Amino acid sequence: MNHGDSSLECLTLLAELLLGSDGADDAARPMSSHGSNGLAQAVAGFDPRNLSELWSLAMSHHVILRSFPLLSRLIELRSPESAERLNRAILKEEERVHHALSFLFHICNALEAAGGVVVIKSLDHWPDLGSDLDLYTNADAAEVVAIMGERFKARVDQRSWGDRLANKWNFIVPGLPELVEVHVARLGQTGEQIAITQSLIARSRPAQFVSRSFRVAAPEDRIVISTLQRMYRHFYIRLCDMVDNLKLVESGEIDYPYLRSLAMAAGLWDGLATYLVIVSGYVESYRGRGLPLPPLVTDAARFGNELIRFKRNFLRVPIFPQSVGFYASEWKTLLLKGDFRSTLRLSLLPGLATAAALELKVTGSDKGIW
Repeated sequence: MNHGDSSLECLTLLAELLLGSDGADDAARPMSSHGSNGLAQAVAGFDPRNLSELWSLAMSHHVILRSFPLLSRLIELRSPESAERLNRAILKEEERVHHALSFLFHICNALEAAGGVVVIKSLDHWPDLGSDLDLYTNADAAEVVAIMGERFKARVDQRSWGDRLANKWNFIVPGLPELVEVHVARLGQTGEQIAITQSLIARSRPAQFVSRSFRVAAPEDRIVISTLQRMYRHFYIRLCDMVDNLKLVESGEIDYPYLRSLAMAAGLWDGLATYLVIVSGYVESYRGRGLPLPPLVTDAARFGNELIRFKRNFLRVPIFPQSVGFYASEWKTLLLKGDFRSTLRLSLLPGLATAAALELKVTGSDKGIW
């Protein structure tokens, strides 16, 4: 079996575990159509290399703490040694998350002296945590840099062209393995989005994580931000995006007319609707029914998961012509609104993407550009 087939097998196993039921997170929940015994046999047959690959894939999809405790219990009777190794790794990951959470709490409190602060993306995967810590603030950038330097001895990581356009700063904080990424007043790959930031802080809400409270984005803002990241920047979808959106949609908290209004103002509605329909299609393939999306969402989607392909460990969204069409709609909306500064920013994206592709081909990294 080649690496691609092996990775797809790992992703399928994780998806069956996390999506193959009604979403309950206890050990006694029903598994997928393959049943818990089938999953247990599949994992028990993994050698240490297979388990390492499964762990690596789950880490890149931000589902370690939502999948591996269940996997450990499934294989414990068949392979106690494997379960013990997994439990040690799980404990280490929990320690990483709690360590990062402690830093995040103090950083948010410090930055609130300069303006409103909302944690975006990172806590959406709870109890898992993203690979960096993302914040949005309406504070002055110079104050943010000063506070991070004075209070946490942080230094600004090298800023790419994309970082400068997006108006974001990555901070290296001593004692914290994760980067702290602060988006200042703008969102989007080129910082073109201000329509969706105008009420982001006002509509944010406190949420408890362990013993600490953070301000997080409202459900509608979470979906818009996730759409920007998946459909307008990275062009791939992760397993955590499916699990996160499944939980969010089934919470019943989403105001769909408001979501459409917000996304249309930003030129993101067709991309957002397509994103949710793609997620719904994958959820349906594992549990027999998709997300309970209203017609205003499904009717606006341009395609579903039939065009998505697994490649390089992720589910890839086609760039030509589908993603280019989303970009064109966003650009047109900003232009018609008379937001010429944002339109100009977004107009730089094709050139930026081309430069990044060339840099990646020549040097093996696009870090200085993208």
